[in-house]
Amino acid sequence: MTNEPVKGGPRRGRPTTDRAAPDGLTIGQAASFAEVTVKAVRHYHRIGLLDEPPRDGSGYRRYGATEVLRLVRIRTLAAAGVPLAEIGPMLEYAPERFTEALADVEARLDERIEELTARRAMLRRLADGDLALLPDRAAVLLERGRAAGLPPEELAATREGMVLARALDPDAFDDYLGNLEEALGDPQVIALHRRAQEALAWEPDDPRLEEVATAMAEYVLARPAMRKVVTSFQKARTAPTDRYRLISRFGNQTPTGAHLLDLIEARLRSGGVFIP
Repeated sequence: MTNEPVKGGPRRGRPTTDRAAPDGLTIGQAASFAEVTVKAVRHYHRIGLLDEPPRDGSGYRRYGATEVLRLVRIRTLAAAGVPLAEIGPMLEYAPERFTEALADVEARLDERIEELTARRAMLRRLADGDLALLPDRAAVLLERGRAAGLPPEELAATREGMVLARALDPDAFDDYLGNLEEALGDPQVIALHRRAQEALAWEPDDPRLEEVATAMAEYVLARPAMRKVVTSFQKARTAPTDRYRLISRFGNQTPTGAHLLDLIEARLRSGGVFIP
């Protein structure tokens, strides 16, 4: 006889008896099935959103179908934008109350979407500098001026002046835009501003400044809308003179620009327009 083991008998390194497979999933398996992380599952345990299952004989927690199903529901609601603090109570609601709660979450998400859309629009407008500080109506007016042929330097000064004007007297800003909108409908305005922009390159004592100032003042005096543009910010309740000076002198800080504005204001005063 030989000492070979009987075929099919016990072999070294193999258990002589089979063990039953563990009942349930490990935390990693449950997280994988629910498409969440193990860290998320543990967080749900800490905040009471998911009860911890009992441990098996080896000390591991085992997750059954009930826990995995709740995990899937938690993950789905959280992904839909429901705050974790609201998910627990929602899972206990009756169907009708659950539907109402979802509608409430949807309404809040809509508000959030509107807010984020507005922020995105502002970020895009920041690429155009101060346009982010102005309402859409002002941006439209600036685009009209550009399309009509206002020089880039004039547009930049106008945009910056709008920002300053809105900050100094927000109550008068809408009226100012309305008057400016009416004025921009006249092609002669564009021609006058082009001429004024050219004049800024001249010397302060250039006699041609008198001609430019006279042309601009006569145009303003002949048109109510233009007079309103000039006087819009003189109606503020507090410090109207200071506000007018800050706005009117903005963009006219060179000697030539300041002198041209002085000439225009002198002619407007002579024509009966109050200039502080």
